[in-house]
Amino acid sequence: MDTVASNPQSRISTGTSGLDEVLRGGLTPSRLYLVEGTPGSGKTTLGLKFLIEGRNRGETGLYITLSETEDELRAVARSHGWTLDGIQLFEMVAEAEFGAENDQSLLHPSEVELGETVRGVIERVEQTNPLHVVLDSLSELRLLAQNPLRYRRQILALKHFFARRNCTVLVLDDRTADPGDLQLHSIAHGVISLEQFANDFGAERRRLRIVKMRGMKYRGGFHDFTIEKGGLEVYPRLVAADHGRDFASEVVSTGLPGLDALLGSGLTPGTNALLIGPAGVGKTTTAVQCLLAALGRGQSAAYFLFDERLATLMMRSRTLGMDLQPYIDEGRLTIRQVDPAELSPGEFASAVRSAVEDSGAGMVVIDSLNAYLHSMPSDNFLVLQIHELLSYLAQQGVVSLLVLGQHGIMGDLRSDIDISFLADTVMLMRFFEAEGQLRKSIAVLKTRTTDHERTIREFRIDRSGISIGEPISSFSGILSGNPVYSRSDDTLMPIRRSGEGEGK
Repeated sequence: MDTVASNPQSRISTGTSGLDEVLRGGLTPSRLYLVEGTPGSGKTTLGLKFLIEGRNRGETGLYITLSETEDELRAVARSHGWTLDGIQLFEMVAEAEFGAENDQSLLHPSEVELGETVRGVIERVEQTNPLHVVLDSLSELRLLAQNPLRYRRQILALKHFFARRNCTVLVLDDRTADPGDLQLHSIAHGVISLEQFANDFGAERRRLRIVKMRGMKYRGGFHDFTIEKGGLEVYPRLVAADHGRDFASEVVSTGLPGLDALLGSGLTPGTNALLIGPAGVGKTTTAVQCLLAALGRGQSAAYFLFDERLATLMMRSRTLGMDLQPYIDEGRLTIRQVDPAELSPGEFASAVRSAVEDSGAGMVVIDSLNAYLHSMPSDNFLVLQIHELLSYLAQQGVVSLLVLGQHGIMGDLRSDIDISFLADTVMLMRFFEAEGQLRKSIAVLKTRTTDHERTIREFRIDRSGISIGEPISSFSGILSGNPVYSRSDDTLMPIRRSGEGEGK
C-alpha cells in the first residue's frame, strides 16, 4: 500500500460512499484508474454512478462503450432509479444498429485497426470536452491490438491524452487477458479489483480490493460489497483501532441480583460476555434479561438474531414477562433477524457499526455464534473477524453478549468452535437432576474486570421471569456435566409446580 497521503480536500467522490471511505476521501482528479472484474461483478454500475455523481456536482461526463449498447446502459440506469440525462453516451455500434434516427458515430471494432478505434475515442472526447470519462471496456481494444506491445502503446497514448485534458478516467476491464499480464496495472494511477464468487450454499458474494493507488493512503485488504438498487453498497473492512472513543466504565447491573453477585457486581462497559451451554438451558432468555436491564436504564440496544424466528423470540419473551415491543416502538431497541446464508461478514460488521454509531446502541446481543460461523464455512479467518468486531465494540464502550450453543444435553458437552479466549466474561450454564427434577445451574468461569464469585447457583425460568437461587454446596461435578449428589441441601430452589413454564 502506498504510504504517501495526498490532501483529502483535493479528492473527488466516486459516488459510492463505502468506496470513498476505503480510499479515505475518494480519487485524485485528472488521473487514469483501472477497474477490473469478471462479468457481473459491478464494473458498469460503479462507472455509471461515478459519472452521475460528477453530473450532480455540475461536471460533464462521457461514457464510451465498445461492448454494450446505449439501450442496455439506460436499462441498467433505470434498474437503479437513475437517469442518464446530462451524461454523454458514445456507443460504438454495429452497422445493423446504425440508422438515420441514431446520431451516434459509427465504428466497426471487429474490422478496423486499433489505431482508428483509439482515434475515434479521442475525437469524441475533443468534441464533448468532458471532465470525467468511463471507457468500457478494454477487452475489445485488446482483441484489436493482436500483440501486447501495440496494446500497451495505445493505452499509454490514451493515458497521456486524458492527462493533458485534465480528465479523470475509469477504464473497465473484464479480465479476459492472461491473469499474469500486469501491463495495465503498471500504466494506471490506481487499480480497483472487483470479485464475484459463489459459495456451496447461499447467495453469491462480492468483494473489492485496492490493488494500488499512487500517492494515497487507503484501507488495504478485501472489502465485501453488494449491488443494491442505487449502486454498490461497500462495507469497508473493520479496523477496530480506527474507532476508539471515551466512555464511562462503571459496572452496570444485569437486572438480577444473584447474577450480579456471580459476576462480581455486574457487567462492565467495553467488555463482552459469552453465554455458553446446551440447547434449552436459558442462554437467550438470560441475554434478553440483561438487554431489558440496559433498556430500563435508558440505553439503546441492538439484537442480532440468527437461530430462531423473530416472532418466536417476541412471543416467548412476552410470556415470561419480558415484553420487548414497547422498546421497539420507542425506537430504542432494534432486533434484526439475520439470514446468515445471505450475509457476508463485512455486511454483518457494517450492520453492527450502524447500530452503535447511528442508533447509539449501548448493548449488542449476537444470538448465536454457531449459526453465524457455520453458515460461512468457505470464509476463512472468521474468528479473526469476530475478534476485530469485539475489539471495535469494546472501544465504543458497548456491552456485548454472545450466545454459543453446545452439542448434547447432559454428559460431555462440546462446541464446534472455541472462542472463550476472546471473551472477557464466560457464563457457563448446565442442566442437572435433583429430587426427580431437571434443574439448571449457572456459574461464572472468568471475568477480566471484576473479582467474581466462584460458586455455582441454581436458576429457574418460568412465567415470572428468571429467578436465581443461593450457591449450591451439596453437588460436585456439575461443570463436567455429571453432577454427584452428596446430601440434602436447603439451598436448592423449591420444586417447580406442574404448569409453570420453562424458557430457552
